[in-house]
Amino acid sequence: MSRRKQETDNNNHERWLVSYADFITLLFAFFVVMYSVSSVNESKFRVLSHSLVSSFKDPTQTLDPLQVSQLSRVGHQLALHQQSIPFTIANPPIQLASISSINNGAIDISHSRNNAATDGREELDIIADNLKDVLDLLADEDQIQLKRNKDSVEIEINSSVLFGSGSSNLASEANTVLSALADTLKHLPNRINVEGFTDNLPIKNQIFPSNWELSAARAATVVRLFSEYGVEPSRMASIGYGEHRPIASNDSTDGRALNRRIAILVLGSPVTTREPGE
Repeated sequence: MSRRKQETDNNNHERWLVSYADFITLLFAFFVVMYSVSSVNESKFRVLSHSLVSSFKDPTQTLDPLQVSQLSRVGHQLALHQQSIPFTIANPPIQLASISSINNGAIDISHSRNNAATDGREELDIIADNLKDVLDLLADEDQIQLKRNKDSVEIEINSSVLFGSGSSNLASEANTVLSALADTLKHLPNRINVEGFTDNLPIKNQIFPSNWELSAARAATVVRLFSEYGVEPSRMASIGYGEHRPIASNDSTDGRALNRRIAILVLGSPVTTREPGE
C-alpha cells in the first residue's frame, strides 16, 4: 500500500515576526534616545528625534536595514562618548553678589520705611507745636485740649464752646476758634477727620431723631466752616459717633459734659486722591 503524501501547509505562520521586529526596533530607538539625552549633542539628537517621530507618525512603517545600521552606529558612538567623559551633575554656583544685592534692597526698603515713619512723627510733632501756640491764645485748657496720638494730632473741643444745647448751629464765639485753626490747617497736606460725640441723653425732634444725627450734623458744620476758611474739602471727612464712644461716665452732669465734644484729628499720612469707584 502506498503512503499518502502529507499535504504541505502553505500558510506562513511567522508573519508575527515582522510586527515583532518593528516593535523591537522602535523600542531600541526609544532607549537610545533616552540614553543620549544625558549628553547634549544637537546633531545626533536631531537624527534620533527625526527617526523616532517618523516611526510613530506611521505605525506601519518599518525601519529598513540602513536606518537600523545608522541607529546602531549612533548608539555605539554615544556609548563610547559616555564612557570617555565621566557623568557629573554640576551644581550652579551660588550667586553671592545677587543675594547680597537682594539683602541690600530689603535693607534699603526697611530703611526707607523707617525714615518715612520718623519723618511722619517729626511732621506731626511740628504740627502739634504750631497748633498748641494757636490754642494757647484762644480758650481755657478745660474747654480745648491738644493730644498727640501715635498717628495723629487731636484737638478736642467741648461742644459748649461751639454749639448750643441740642443744636448744630455754631455759637458766636465758635467762629473765632475755628477760623484760627483753619488758618493753620489749610496749609497742611494731611487728611483731617472731624468727629462728633454726644452724651447718652436721648434726643428726638423733627431735626434730630437721635444722637447719631446730632453728632454727625455738628461734625459736618465744622467741616463746612473749615472749607469756607480755605481748607481743601477733599482732605476732610465728618463722622458722627453719637453717644457710643464716651470718655467719661454718663451718670454725672460733669461726665456727660465731657462726652459732648468735637474732635479734630490731623492724620499722619498726606492725603491721597482717589477717584469715585476705586
